[in-house]
Amino acid sequence: MSPGVDRDGPQHEVPGRAAVVGSEGGRAGRRRRGGGGGGDRSMVPEAAFTSYYGRPVVKPSPWKADIPIYMTFGGMAAGSSLLAAGADLTGRPALRRTGRLAALVGLTASMGTLVHDLGRPGRFLNMLRTAKLTSPMSVGTWILSTYGPIAGVAAIAEVVDMLPARRLPRLLRLVSAAGRPAGLLAALTAPPVAAYTAVLLSDTATPSWHEAHRELPFVFVGSAAAAAGGVGMLAAPPAQAGPARRMAIGGALLELAAERRMESSMGITAEPLHRDRAGRLMRASRALTVAGALGSVLGGRSRLAAGVSGAALAAGSVCTRFGVFEAGQQSARDPKYTVVPQRERLDRGEPIRYGG
Repeated sequence: MSPGVDRDGPQHEVPGRAAVVGSEGGRAGRRRRGGGGGGDRSMVPEAAFTSYYGRPVVKPSPWKADIPIYMTFGGMAAGSSLLAAGADLTGRPALRRTGRLAALVGLTASMGTLVHDLGRPGRFLNMLRTAKLTSPMSVGTWILSTYGPIAGVAAIAEVVDMLPARRLPRLLRLVSAAGRPAGLLAALTAPPVAAYTAVLLSDTATPSWHEAHRELPFVFVGSAAAAAGGVGMLAAPPAQAGPARRMAIGGALLELAAERRMESSMGITAEPLHRDRAGRLMRASRALTVAGALGSVLGGRSRLAAGVSGAALAAGSVCTRFGVFEAGQQSARDPKYTVVPQRERLDRGEPIRYGG
């Protein structure tokens, strides 16, 4: 029997049971009914959420700041690859260069923080020994391993193109010729890179991450598009940055809409998104994203407006990842975010669900 759902066993054997109104209060509450003419009302005290020895029902993730940084840069890299491919096909070389180089920077930073979190590079390579479709970590490892080299070739081709053509050896000329096909392949593999980290979080038993499993991939994809568009606006000439502005606006709208729907579907587990450090980060994310999107619409081709708006969108994406990460950690520390959703599902006749 799962924690907090045993109706008949002794109370001390069920972590968090006192948290649920009615689990302790059934018979005791009936003894405390009001005796007046209007009163068939149970006087149940305010719920107090407890667990064994004061420990959480769900163990908080051991992940540190490396993981939200990894997710942020990975999303920016994926969005930048898409932007670069579109710029290549529409004859915008400066925007293409910006996108490919931003993808390389984002990919390098993302992989660096992931390896730092794992402790040594060999652990990442060990995950490539098997492919398990039911494991988001295994699938994500293969997605990155497919996307990374292709995006790297596209970025190196961009660097080669900036060198004097007459002095290039044959190998570098081949790399330059591979730029377009590599860039298009990177764009095809980029969307899963932006989305899979949301699946990785929501596949855990951490309450606020698990309950967001339907909408969180859309939040992360929208955030990635907004960040990539913002970087494009920052670095590319305004005359070529039209696609970056449109990507930034579309990504911001998707992120804001998906986040609103996510919070409405999460029930009590949405509370940590509004409290303490996670709440401050999510409020900052919304403010920066809205400001960046408005600046993209109203700023036209102003270089200053594009720079400020792009920086706001990129910062908003960082706040989104850290806010969601912190909310999940907070929800794991408080037993009520595990116990109450379980009891609600039991009351509706649904089976208990766990992450993984």
